[in-house]
Amino acid sequence: MPGILYIVPTPVGNLEDMTFRAIKVLKEADLILAEDTRTSSVLLKHFDIHGRLESHHKFNEHKTSEMIKERILQGLNVALISDAGTPGISDPGFLLVRTCAAEGIEVQTLPGATAFVPALVSSGYPCDRFCFEGFLPQKKGRQTRLQELAGEHRTMIFYESPYRLVKTLEQLAEFFGPQRECSVAREISKVHEEHRRGTLEEVAAWYRAHEPKGEIVIIVAGAPEVKKEKKRYYEEEEEA
Repeated sequence: MPGILYIVPTPVGNLEDMTFRAIKVLKEADLILAEDTRTSSVLLKHFDIHGRLESHHKFNEHKTSEMIKERILQGLNVALISDAGTPGISDPGFLLVRTCAAEGIEVQTLPGATAFVPALVSSGYPCDRFCFEGFLPQKKGRQTRLQELAGEHRTMIFYESPYRLVKTLEQLAEFFGPQRECSVAREISKVHEEHRRGTLEEVAAWYRAHEPKGEIVIIVAGAPEVKKEKKRYYEEEEEA
């Protein structure tokens, strides 16, 4: 009988964000796949989890996905974790899930930590409709994507490195306008969690003067929707 592939979110900051179910699944799994075994070893040790640990990251996932699929078909229950957050969300995981799903293998994704959700809700911008963009293309296609998003009416979510944050904010200001509102969330669920709100121009200036550190989520308000004036049409009375 085939096993199950479990997608297990791990804390993006505070270890207390780990769920009871996530700990149970990891303790019972026959194999745990980790983005970085050194990083994950700290987490597993903290929760007294001693399962077999192997690496599964963006540099080897094309090679390992087929092998993992075969092991699950042979009956192994496998749990996939990333360094932080939910696997597959700007982290390895999509390819393995697609491979297993295509084979009819049961995939169970546990609810849990994802950095963009608290960043979005805390921003104060509409979160009933939003678009997740993750990391923008580094070179090819970057300007084209920014041009496409300039007129997006939904709240937009971007991930960014602290080393590229200022440059990205400046580019967003260039394409979206310097007065577009934004919120930069830094170090979600950690001791030094910070939310810096203002216009793209203001927030870029702040981080030019204060070097950012840690994981970054940028929330940008959508373009304002132009309300069309309702035109009234009057029929002229025909002369008798």
